[in-house]
Amino acid sequence: MEIPAPLAQLLQALDAGDLPAARAAAAAFQRSGLHSTQLAAEVLHELRQPLLGVKAYAQLLAEDRGPTGPLRLLMSQVERMEQIVSDYIRLASERPAPQQRLSLAAPIWAAARLFSVNPDSARISLEVEAPEDIFAQGNARLIEQLTLNLLNNARDAMSGRGRVKVVLTREGSAPVLYVADWGPGIPDELKERIFEPYVTASKRGTGLGLSVCRRIAQEHHARIDLAPQGAIRDVPPPATVFRVLFPATEAAPGRRKRLLVVDDETIIRMVFRDLMSKECEVIEAASGEEALDLLREAPVDLIVTDKNLPGLSGLELAQQARRLSATSRVILMTGYPSLVTTQQALELGVVDYLLKPFDDIREVRNLLRATLAAPPAQPGAATLVKRVDVLEDNPTTAAQIAEALELVGLEARILPTSELIALEQPAGVVVSWDFSPAYGRKALELGKALAQGAPFVVLAEHLTMETALESLRAGAAACLPKLLSDTTALSRELSRAFKKGVP
Repeated sequence: MEIPAPLAQLLQALDAGDLPAARAAAAAFQRSGLHSTQLAAEVLHELRQPLLGVKAYAQLLAEDRGPTGPLRLLMSQVERMEQIVSDYIRLASERPAPQQRLSLAAPIWAAARLFSVNPDSARISLEVEAPEDIFAQGNARLIEQLTLNLLNNARDAMSGRGRVKVVLTREGSAPVLYVADWGPGIPDELKERIFEPYVTASKRGTGLGLSVCRRIAQEHHARIDLAPQGAIRDVPPPATVFRVLFPATEAAPGRRKRLLVVDDETIIRMVFRDLMSKECEVIEAASGEEALDLLREAPVDLIVTDKNLPGLSGLELAQQARRLSATSRVILMTGYPSLVTTQQALELGVVDYLLKPFDDIREVRNLLRATLAAPPAQPGAATLVKRVDVLEDNPTTAAQIAEALELVGLEARILPTSELIALEQPAGVVVSWDFSPAYGRKALELGKALAQGAPFVVLAEHLTMETALESLRAGAAACLPKLLSDTTALSRELSRAFKKGVP
């Protein structure tokens, strides 16, 4: 079949890696009025095969000779060509992609990882906030492409080093995705036309990425637009913020959640029953032994237990509950807090530590609601990943942590700054409470985000009840003093936290 001239020019430009010529040929192809979108999609699909070969051999050359300048440039151009082909195929396709209910975090993190491995993204500081409990009806591959296009658009708008931030959150019951950058901003004369094909303020972009984003958003019945700079609360505010607002979702109907309250004081059990019985099924037990009998009969979604019970203690109950079900979640209550029991609670995976008497019962209710609504963490499958990310700006301490990790067969990647780039999920994270670029709670937030669900351990210069409690509430696997007796002792504690045996 004879290929129309404008399309032939487009393919020739793509094959040569000439992006300006490709853009001009694409515009000519659109103006020609030829109804050849299906043909274009098929030809571009075939073009992917030689691109795959070029990319594969470029990667092999990089392994043999190292990431030299010419090879980095070659890889960058091949990936840009791949993006052009993907964009054209998406625009040419008339068939809607299949959709299902999914967590939006997975395709967003996948896009972040693809963005980070591009050599041109090394100059960009990428931050991602994407909780796993935000769902939408959609196609994971297309949402990944939408997110990646927005990330590439932000990167291409900045000529040097820059910062990009991705935030997945909710507006009411509607999921919303923000992609913000601190670049030069979009000229006013282009803001109304920014989603049209071939309209771009960047000399590096193809002019198609945002058109594809709009097409994907429409397929998901979502709205994409430019949001006010204040939509992302940061100082200084970002120059450009793109917003993708998905349709409001309702929780899928399911069984009523079950809350087990364990306390030998009748009045405490009554308080929890009156507090939560309208929202979930509340089951009561006056002892740890009675609670275990109930757990053997049927699982529950959350256990709230007093620490000092007659007979089996609350900590022992938590341990037994985890043996019955690895996903058991426990909140511990006590009127006599101590650093030792807080550390024990951390090791047992207790999700929070409530102090009696409660300062505000409404805060207790909010905690129970949030914990019941969040999906339980699934036991991690065995992984070959050995990298542990270490957030530590003290070289001496960083070297000690690296040595301790090496003793248990893990490799440390030292991160002395808060400018983090999303990578594959690590085996774990070690974060310093005293991390200078982001101290205290901010260090916990960075460590948790970097872990992406893997265990993270907190090291504190001065271990206190406050740091241990904050670490527990952030989901840390352990909170340890920095000044352990020796590297072997640190290695042993890290091994316990990451659930690995010391050789």
